[in-house]
Amino acid sequence: MNSELNAFLMQWVAYFNDPLWNFLVILLLAVGLIYTVVTGGVQIRMFLQSIRVMKESRQPGQDEHGITPFQAFVTGLASRVGVGNIGGVAMAIAIGGPGAVFWMWVTALVGMSSAFVESSLAQLFKIRDEHNEQFRGGPAYYITKGLKSKPFGIVFALAMILAYGFVFNSVQANAMIDASSHAWGWDKANIILPLGGLNLTISWVGLALVAITALAIFGGIKRIAHFAEMFVPLKAGLYLALAFYICISNYDIIPHIFYLIFSKAFQFDAAAGGFFGSMVSMAMMQGIKRGLFSNEAGMGSAPNAAAASDVQHPVNQGLVQMLGVFVDTFVVCTSTALIILISGVYTSSGLQGVELTQHALETQIGHYGGDFLAFILFLFCYSAILGNYAYAESNVQFINNSPVVMFIFRLMVLFMVYFGAITSVPLVWSMADLSMGIMATINLIAILLLMPFLRMMLKDYRAQLNQGVKEPVFKLDNHPEYKKKIDTDIW
Repeated sequence: MNSELNAFLMQWVAYFNDPLWNFLVILLLAVGLIYTVVTGGVQIRMFLQSIRVMKESRQPGQDEHGITPFQAFVTGLASRVGVGNIGGVAMAIAIGGPGAVFWMWVTALVGMSSAFVESSLAQLFKIRDEHNEQFRGGPAYYITKGLKSKPFGIVFALAMILAYGFVFNSVQANAMIDASSHAWGWDKANIILPLGGLNLTISWVGLALVAITALAIFGGIKRIAHFAEMFVPLKAGLYLALAFYICISNYDIIPHIFYLIFSKAFQFDAAAGGFFGSMVSMAMMQGIKRGLFSNEAGMGSAPNAAAASDVQHPVNQGLVQMLGVFVDTFVVCTSTALIILISGVYTSSGLQGVELTQHALETQIGHYGGDFLAFILFLFCYSAILGNYAYAESNVQFINNSPVVMFIFRLMVLFMVYFGAITSVPLVWSMADLSMGIMATINLIAILLLMPFLRMMLKDYRAQLNQGVKEPVFKLDNHPEYKKKIDTDIW
């Protein structure tokens, strides 16, 4: 991309990004803490129940048009477990130091309650698609139905489409290109076409990615769910096995690594100006930003997949998606952090993002590390693109569910995948931060306003468990005071 155009876009994105995130850091943690208190620490109190629900969720439900809760879980993980777990963690450590890892954990812990709330609400307010009889829902739907605000719902849907349909898919494609270039030098096959003052890059890897993405996204949510069910366990298993091997090989320095994480977390150097920025360290800012990008807790993304599943009680899907945040951050992100910190290359390499993680792997297992990560990253990024698309698709349908609109949207998604393959890393990440910040702000305010509905569902669920019911069933008829407020024939 032309350097002058890149600098111009970076300037404008940063102009909006900085004040938004100075505010959002506080809001994100505040909402997570509020719902931790309101739910009685659901992420701790019902953690074992979430595991039980997830283990039992692979069987199809009563509705043949819905996806299974497990498929919704892995579709959510498909988006969560992507470049944020590899490149995002690396960027957080490179900029914020080891202490950023601690704040990623904090974001995940409090965010688990937010993830529980938003996915439960998505189930409660889901609808049945008039064209294919499948379930769909998410923040745009519970904002419209629960808060009775169609304009507010449309604003969220547009932010969601921008973030997940376009920008985040560019991030994933960008990471794949960087990894393949570092490992195999595939970027050397690119062709540069001078067009006026701009140089157009023809990336063969980018075109191939566009092609295989098209094969999946033209099949809709059910095909994507089947893809996710196959890809997600494979990619996570391979990556965690490698991280475990590196940790075992360096077991003697693991205590020192955790000491670094905790000791550096509270070294407060102001990350930004203004009232909020002066209270936030660089470690905290990077940990929260990259943690949020990775686990998506409170952003309003995972509820779009959660709403598509067929469950007996909305809380069940809330528990399953809450577990997704735990797996993403405490398991996968921590694995990446340990690989980088064990290697020590973050202090001297000058690298950021995916290339830093690749370099760290190469110091531990030789040049095969770069090759392995490039392969793993393909699985991570490809499944994340599919998950991102599934989220955005539901919101396009919310605004205009016509076949022509959907076809144009899919073409635009493919274009942005290619755009990510040829543009710069800082610009793509900054665009991701901006779109993510807009989404998260809207969604966090919405779930706070919908607190009465959440309390009603959780009270109903816990009451049935206390009565010895192993599989609670939600019946709206049992809550006449809410029946008029929830326009649905599903419950």
